[in-house]
Amino acid sequence: MTDLSELDRGAAPGAADPVKVLLHRHRELCERAVDPLEIAAGLEAHGITDRTAARFRHRDVFSLAEELYARVPRDADTAADASAAPAREGDRRRSVAVLLLPLLPGTLCAAALIALARTHGQTRLYAAAAGVVAVALALRAALRRGPLALPDALASRSATGSWTCWLLVYAVLGDGLLRTAVAGGPDGLPDGTADGDWPVALAPLLALTLAVAPATWTAGLFLAHARRKLAASRGLEDFAASVRPVLLGAVALFLGALAALVVLCAPFLDAGPVSPAVLALGVLLFVARLLTVHGFTHAPRVILMLTAVAQVLAPATVFAARLPGCAALGAPVEALTAASGPSAVPVLTCGAGALTLLVHASRTLARASAHLRPEQAR
Repeated sequence: MTDLSELDRGAAPGAADPVKVLLHRHRELCERAVDPLEIAAGLEAHGITDRTAARFRHRDVFSLAEELYARVPRDADTAADASAAPAREGDRRRSVAVLLLPLLPGTLCAAALIALARTHGQTRLYAAAAGVVAVALALRAALRRGPLALPDALASRSATGSWTCWLLVYAVLGDGLLRTAVAGGPDGLPDGTADGDWPVALAPLLALTLAVAPATWTAGLFLAHARRKLAASRGLEDFAASVRPVLLGAVALFLGALAALVVLCAPFLDAGPVSPAVLALGVLLFVARLLTVHGFTHAPRVILMLTAVAQVLAPATVFAARLPGCAALGAPVEALTAASGPSAVPVLTCGAGALTLLVHASRTLARASAHLRPEQAR
């Protein structure tokens, strides 16, 4: 981080050109920037605020960034113009990939569920394994491009994949497992539920894989609107105040799309009405990914880990309550399940995690520096 005391000395009245001192310190940032907005975001990331910009005889960071951008010579402009046409063609191909690839996970998941419904015995096991592999590869491909793609600099730091898998597994098996635990085992379940098939919920899995597409498109809308707000703002506080409603609107738009997908999927899989647990999990994963791709990896990793651990502990405490002298361990979960059903556990855990991350995102993603490209944030 830039030493602000040194900046104050550089901007002292005796300095002939205080902006030149700042340009020397941040020359690499200014040379890499494609427009003044990226310089403004980079300066904010280094701790320079509108008040600091006033010491350099500018009204705000954006005005200071415009002068720094204008002062950096760009001899490569001609070469850039010559390569503009191939770059535009590449951008069109990438846009098509961003539009179509997110549809692949949901399509393959639907195909896998159809195959499961039409197969039996060992063939059904093979179909399930093939479906899991196909959907996993499709998810990986869809999340490697577009607004939800992790930059190479962040891929090694995110490490949220394993916790996401735990949450997805619980969405499919958790309610059945908890219901079995509370009932005292398969023999305690109502008639027709312990016929040899483990109780699973496939509607959440299908809805969440289909939701990859609206999540990608919604994230793209948020990034585009945030960029426009950055261009129109004339101060860091002004940008923060204008981008928060955009973030909340993006989350609300994704939530509405996910709810519609759950409603559409439920009749085909003989599932119940819209489950708040699926909506809470979807929002949790969406906000966590949005934070991660912007470089804020710690909070999503911790919240996803705590959510997964809490969900695993819920049935574990019920099973542990069967041990002599440990009956009190399962009392809270059993009381919650008796009052609101087994889905109350993921609703509370995922809902609390999603709300926590959303509050965190409303602060961090409202910074101009959050919208820097990773290589410029150094």
